[in-house]
Amino acid sequence: MTGPMERLVASLAQILALCRKEIIALLKDPANRVILAAPIMIQSMLFGYAATFDLKHVPYAVLDQSRSAASTAFLARLDGTGVFEREATLASPGQIAEVIEDGKVLLAISIPADFATRLAAGREAPLQVILDGRNSTTAGAAAGYVAAVTMAFNKARGAASPITVERRAWFNPNLDSRWQIMPAMIATLSMLQTLLLAALSIAREREQGTFDQLLVTPLTPLQILVGKAVPAIMVGVMQSTLVLLVVRFWFQIPMAGSPWLLYLGLLGFTGASVGIGMSISALSLNMQQAMLHTFLVIMPLTLLSGLLTPVRNMPDVLRIATYANPLRFGVDLVRRVYLEGAGLGDVVFDFLPMVAVAGVTLPLAAWLFRNRLA
Repeated sequence: MTGPMERLVASLAQILALCRKEIIALLKDPANRVILAAPIMIQSMLFGYAATFDLKHVPYAVLDQSRSAASTAFLARLDGTGVFEREATLASPGQIAEVIEDGKVLLAISIPADFATRLAAGREAPLQVILDGRNSTTAGAAAGYVAAVTMAFNKARGAASPITVERRAWFNPNLDSRWQIMPAMIATLSMLQTLLLAALSIAREREQGTFDQLLVTPLTPLQILVGKAVPAIMVGVMQSTLVLLVVRFWFQIPMAGSPWLLYLGLLGFTGASVGIGMSISALSLNMQQAMLHTFLVIMPLTLLSGLLTPVRNMPDVLRIATYANPLRFGVDLVRRVYLEGAGLGDVVFDFLPMVAVAGVTLPLAAWLFRNRLA
């Protein structure tokens, strides 16, 4: 008889053998090796140089230390644009950091106590606009809208330019759109191929007739799942590393956070992505179905990730749907760790949905192996 430890070692040896077989099957063809590396590099360059975004909704916070008729009139003009939406009215300067760091607002406007006095004396009355540089393109456009509202306010008062705006962007001082886009690509680009690779794993063997042979081996459905998932996760993390190197050394975007926390987040994100791909693979009868299902899934996941448009701008139904999308939380985690330098306590709520998706999809795939394909 064998003890629990011997059975565990034997099980791990079987899983490692299956992982080795998957990696060899994936890398033995030179064309496959090129496909795993070349597209991710090309896409990194394309997104880095070509992607842009538009602005339609600007949540903001205001710290009105003047509390005068002039400041009220200025804020009323700002709210009347239809673009700006006041999310918070602050009581102290210390609250600005909280609303910006939590991503509740895109910018905060601080009106000094002597605002009305300066206007009445015909002197410059500076406003401070603090921008969230993690969304650099929208932040820059929002600052332009603030400047336009300021000019309209001055014109309505019959003044040349007594109000001046002093801008300061956090997390992205120069408001370079590349700083917003490229860190998000660390998660997004790796997901595209990881999801497809995982989706094709079982479908390919079923089409080639080798999956039936795999089922008659001593491997359990759980061991098959692990043996198929681990290589896909390794490939996903490797591709994220390639994009990270491009972001850090080619585009020279400095990293503010911990690499260990970043990779921990990428591991959880890739595990959730592989779980979705393995479920697709178990449901598909051949590679054609697996590819079709994957392409149908990738587009909604990307659109609902907050990569192209902020999640806060989406309808309520779609915002709820994003909680089942690991890419939303993967993008948010990477951006916050990379640009903001966020710690584990700051991004723990990004981990929970990704772990939940992996906890549902991976057991689902194992159940489908046993009940659908066996």
